[in-house]
Amino acid sequence: MLTCTLCKPVNEIVLWQGKRCRVILVGDPDYPGFCRVIWNEHVKEMTDLNEPEQAHFLAVVFATERVLRKQLHPAKINLASLGNQIPHLHWHVIPRFTDDAHFPDPVWSDRRRESSPTTLDSTTLARELTGQLNDQME
Repeated sequence: MLTCTLCKPVNEIVLWQGKRCRVILVGDPDYPGFCRVIWNEHVKEMTDLNEPEQAHFLAVVFATERVLRKQLHPAKINLASLGNQIPHLHWHVIPRFTDDAHFPDPVWSDRRRESSPTTLDSTTLARELTGQLNDQME
């Protein structure tokens, strides 16, 4: 049996941790601010959660999007819940910029250009996210 890397994380940059889920910074140099919102228990699909859990999880995803928009001013935010390779419930929250490596195409498409570096202050990002989520969540 394979070990779930989201159940037993190693070297995560945790921006916010709640009882039911956490927000981590992915650390992809092509996508500054790329976050992953991860359900703490091992479940595969959104419908494995009850309705209050679903609402809570999506509220964390939306709060993450709000903070990234405020901090980074991206051209677009991509939200995705794929999980084909790691069947553990998580959402990708990806700020997109007109000069990123793939814009306007999906992040998994062929690279169009080298990325222009965007400054990211992860300490401020974590503080903003913690403030927002602690006020409305746990």
